[in-house]
Amino acid sequence: MTSKRVLVAYGTKHGATAGIASEIGRTLREDGLDAVVIPADDVDDVRGYDAVVLGGALYAGHWSGKAKRCAERNEQLLKHRPVYLFSSGPVDSSAEQRDIAPVPAVAREMERLGAREHVTFGGSITSGTPGFIARAMVRAGKGGDFRNPERIRSWAHHISVELAAPR
Repeated sequence: MTSKRVLVAYGTKHGATAGIASEIGRTLREDGLDAVVIPADDVDDVRGYDAVVLGGALYAGHWSGKAKRCAERNEQLLKHRPVYLFSSGPVDSSAEQRDIAPVPAVAREMERLGAREHVTFGGSITSGTPGFIARAMVRAGKGGDFRNPERIRSWAHHISVELAAPR
C-alpha cells in the first residue's frame, strides 16, 4: 500500500509562509504521508498529488500573488482533489486568540477551487526579513514571529486524518 502524496506549496519565500509550509510538510511526513514542499512558482502540474495544501502571505487584505497564480494555473486539476488553503497573516497574536475568516480574495479562491478549509496563522517579520516595510516595522517595534508551531502541527495532523478517512 502506498501513502498519499501531498503537495505543500507556498507563495512567498520570506516571512512566515515558507516556514509554515515546512512545518506542515514535516508533520504530514511524520503522519506517514508523502509530502513535498515547494514554492508555488515551481508548481506546473498537480496531477502527481492526491491532495494540495497551498499557502500565501496576507498583505493589506490581499493574498500572495504567487499562490493565487499557482491556483489559477492548476484550477481544473485542483477541483478534483482535496485542497487546503492557509495564510500567514497578522503580525500580532490575533490568529492565536481567534479563528480569522479568510480575506475576500482567499474566500473567492476557496469557492473557485472547492477547497475544504482555510486557516490563518500568525505572521513573522523580524530583522532578517528583507524589505523596506519589514525594516520599518521592526524599527517601530511592531515586528515579531507570531507563528505557533503547535497550532500548525495540529492543523497538519487534522489534514492527515481527513486524507486517511475513506470518502
